[in-house]
Amino acid sequence: MRFFNESEKMQMKLNFDFTLIFNEEQQEWAKLTPRQRYIESSKLWSTYLALGGSLDPEPDSQSPFNFPELQCSVPPHGRPGVYFIRRR
Repeated sequence: MRFFNESEKMQMKLNFDFTLIFNEEQQEWAKLTPRQRYIESSKLWSTYLALGGSLDPEPDSQSPFNFPELQCSVPPHGRPGVYFIRRR
């Protein structure tokens, strides 16, 4: 078995024909270095959060640590809900 050093791996990557397995958008992503992919992913997270996305985890009903009675629903806009005040 032969192991390749980093420069050989990069040369193989540059010579690989990405059109065989990827569409155009995927080819652009595959040609990025890991650092460039990280930077682009960070931009995507910023956009996701700006559009109202949440980083709160989804409840996993199969988890032994899932306690539905302890979960509270958070409105999608992140603000507190409407509370009715009792009048006399």
